[in-house]
Amino acid sequence: MKPNMSLKKNPMPSQDPKVRARNFKEVALGYDEAVAIDEALRCLECKNPACVAGCPVNIRIPEFIKKVKEGDFEGAYNVISETSSLPAVCGRVCPQETQCEAKCVRGIKGEPVGIGRLERFVADWHNAHSEKTPECAAPNGKKVAVVGSGPSGLTCAGDLAKKGFEVTVFEALHLAGGVLVYGIPEFRLPKKIVGQEIENLKAMGVKLETNIIIGKTLTVDELFDMGFEAVFIGSGAGLPRFMGIPGESLKGVYSANEYLTRSNLMKSYENEPVTPIMKGGRVVVVGGGNVAMDAARTALRLGAEKVYIVYRRSMDELPARREEVEHAIEEGVEFKLLNNPVEIIGFNNPDDPRDPKNGFVTGMKCIRMELGEPDEKGRRRPIEVPDSEFLLEVDTVIMSIGTSPNPLIKTTTEGLEVNRHGGIIVEEVSGKTSRDGVYAGGDAVTGAATVISAMGAGKLAARSIAEFLLK
Repeated sequence: MKPNMSLKKNPMPSQDPKVRARNFKEVALGYDEAVAIDEALRCLECKNPACVAGCPVNIRIPEFIKKVKEGDFEGAYNVISETSSLPAVCGRVCPQETQCEAKCVRGIKGEPVGIGRLERFVADWHNAHSEKTPECAAPNGKKVAVVGSGPSGLTCAGDLAKKGFEVTVFEALHLAGGVLVYGIPEFRLPKKIVGQEIENLKAMGVKLETNIIIGKTLTVDELFDMGFEAVFIGSGAGLPRFMGIPGESLKGVYSANEYLTRSNLMKSYENEPVTPIMKGGRVVVVGGGNVAMDAARTALRLGAEKVYIVYRRSMDELPARREEVEHAIEEGVEFKLLNNPVEIIGFNNPDDPRDPKNGFVTGMKCIRMELGEPDEKGRRRPIEVPDSEFLLEVDTVIMSIGTSPNPLIKTTTEGLEVNRHGGIIVEEVSGKTSRDGVYAGGDAVTGAATVISAMGAGKLAARSIAEFLLK
């Protein structure tokens, strides 16, 4: 096969920006077979592939891409699924540009191989053409409880099931999937895709129990009393952070978590929703990560007249995936960079306290910023510019400045050490907590991070649990 030496990736087909900005259908449409093979031919099959080291779950990237070159798409899926339990998800939401693709040698003089796009293609091809699930070892008689059905929990459950463990996943909400379901919008990650990945795990023998809040419905101690010999905590970071500025208690101020959950999980976009949400008007999202992009683009689809992103650093420091930023700009989101909120303004009519407008957001006061010296993370520290305040007229404010682990589990589990941010403390090499038989990973440990890093933590914990119970 003749290699493809093009310096650019094959473009990803997608919906027209003006059309997609008003619907919840998936934006990126995916490669077809011919384009996938052509993109795979850009891979040089390096003897010492740096791309594998850049993947948190160590997918054997050149090996699966070689299968794509040969047209053996099911063989490519088999390679990926040996190390990843959620390939259709990862192909869509992983920040490949800072991980595997950042290490690709083709990226030195051009664009790297579209590894994420190929992973997505392979997973979608498998889901459309095959019902085969990964093979599992014979049952070993050991029971493990997994708390949380997000990416870390599902990965841990899948890896343990492959090794013959009896695994039960406990989910607080009524639908499994964690942040994959309530946090990431349909236009970026269709819920059908998440459902297929979960069905694959169930076919491997993983049990799912929803509407069970560990720390309330059941405690970790009670899980051990029920016969589970190890517990993995992958409960995520669902506690939103706010800035502590005046006006955050006004009507029309949301955390991004609440806003996206109401839209994604509770279907607030329907005509008569059980859980309503403010629609239309002028919306500002504070923050620059993927969640901020998701909230801004969701607001457009809910009928907003104008959507702003306010971020205190420049475009170069924006942490969101490049693709999500580009899609947001194409769809009409306006970026107000090097700005920071100082106060949220609301309507107040003291002459008529029954005025229905009382207590609602009318604007957000911001101050301009400039970048100073780098902080401890290497990012240039934003500094306020004196006498530069201005008012942004808006009706809805969405705070997307990060989340912390929910304190429920740590406050109901004795002997579980946490750090000052509320994250569970674990051994880096094993995922083991300070309590014997209890492991943790993902956002419950690190705070809000990427899907793939959470999966890597679930994978590490599964390996450690197997060593612990089979020693």
